[in-house]
Amino acid sequence: MKGFIRITVVVLAALALSTGGELWTRAVAGAQGLDGIRLLAPALEKDKPLLQALKERQSRRSFADSPLSLQDLSNVLWSANGINRPESGGRTSPSAENVQDVEIYVLLKEGTYLYEPKGHRLLPVIAGDHRGEAGAQAFVATASLNLIYVSDLAKLDFTRSREDQLVTAAIDVGHCSQGVYLYGAAAGLAVVARTSVDGARMARLLKLRPEQRVLMGQTVGYPR
Repeated sequence: MKGFIRITVVVLAALALSTGGELWTRAVAGAQGLDGIRLLAPALEKDKPLLQALKERQSRRSFADSPLSLQDLSNVLWSANGINRPESGGRTSPSAENVQDVEIYVLLKEGTYLYEPKGHRLLPVIAGDHRGEAGAQAFVATASLNLIYVSDLAKLDFTRSREDQLVTAAIDVGHCSQGVYLYGAAAGLAVVARTSVDGARMARLLKLRPEQRVLMGQTVGYPR
């Protein structure tokens, strides 16, 4: 993708020893032919006052077919669930008991990736264009970016009720998606959150464990 800085799987494997090793192990299985992406540091100067961003926040369902710049892609993911307090590992989005159960899969034209917040990078999962599997609406297949939000319910074992776990997971995912909405409003991006995701089909595609639940999709791109 134009403007994207790519690094090889060999280099990513070395980096994984220090950050995100468990995510790396899961992500690279079956990702032959797809390199990872080193994201850029968030451009914090590209901003609007919070109340102005809230005023302009809306769902849009018309997307240009041009890819997001590496900077916008980086900012979107950092806004969703990036690390904003490096000294503690705190995230831009809260999670119950700070268990950080949410994982974000990133579907681009060239492949599917897993966002790894500690290294602020995309780990390769599956090569090829799978955007059309991210939702039922026609625009999903051609928009630049689709995010799939997955909660690892095994991390929510502080409550034994599966219903309570799912409610908690949905709240955690909602925090992440709102961060994307606010950045989209600040940067002039089109954003829409969707529940129209075939969770079982997506779980097979991503090779998720039974404890991992697909809860929502979100489509992002430049407005048409």
